[in-house]
Amino acid sequence: MNSVILSTATRFLTPLILIISIFVLLRGHNEPGGGFIGGLLGAIAFALIEKARGVAEARRAMRFDPLSIAGFGLACCLFGGLWGAAVYGDFLRGVWPLYDEYGLPVGSILLFDIGVYLAVVGTVCAILFSLEDAGHDVAGRED
Repeated sequence: MNSVILSTATRFLTPLILIISIFVLLRGHNEPGGGFIGGLLGAIAFALIEKARGVAEARRAMRFDPLSIAGFGLACCLFGGLWGAAVYGDFLRGVWPLYDEYGLPVGSILLFDIGVYLAVVGTVCAILFSLEDAGHDVAGRED
């Protein structure tokens, strides 16, 4: 799509949407939000780039392959679950090593939420980019 308005708006909206997605991710401990909703917002930012400038530009903006991001997110989720199993013997039990000493709510639950965020961003972007590539392949054929 060659829209000057959409391309210009994308430059301003993409960082804003990504900041909001991180905010929603981090506030998910105490209020509505979390990794899934934050991940969907993050994927929207890259979908906006894809619609304004194309799939190649959106892939460059991601810097990593979407499926690699999703795989790393799944690894974070697994490690967050195993952390509780290693400390308390229960899979997915919350471990808060910095809460007692410093009052920071950083632990296995945050790692799990970050993993969900990355898995959602990677998976949704991989699907969107694949659909866009397939649409261009079908539209480009002369049968």
